[in-house]
Amino acid sequence: MKNVEVRYFALFREQAGRQSEPVRTKTDNVGNLFAELCARYSLSGSLPNIKVAVNDEIVDMSASFDDGDTILFFPPVSGG
Repeated sequence: MKNVEVRYFALFREQAGRQSEPVRTKTDNVGNLFAELCARYSLSGSLPNIKVAVNDEIVDMSASFDDGDTILFFPPVSGG
C-alpha cells in the first residue's frame, strides 16, 4: 500500500468536495489512481485531457509514484 497526498484543482476540487486529502492505494500509477478517485467522487474528465503532476512535476498518466508523494490533478481547461 502507498500513502500519498492528493490535491484537486478547479472542477475536480468542487466535485470531490475538498482541496486535498491523504489517500491510501494499492495502485502503481497515476492513471489508475485517477480511476479510483473517479469512482469515489464521480470526477468528470477524460484521461487524455487531464493534467497531472507528481511532486510538482507534470507527468504522463502512466507515470508511477512512490509512497509519500504528492499528486496533483488538473481538469481540462476551456476558454475563449
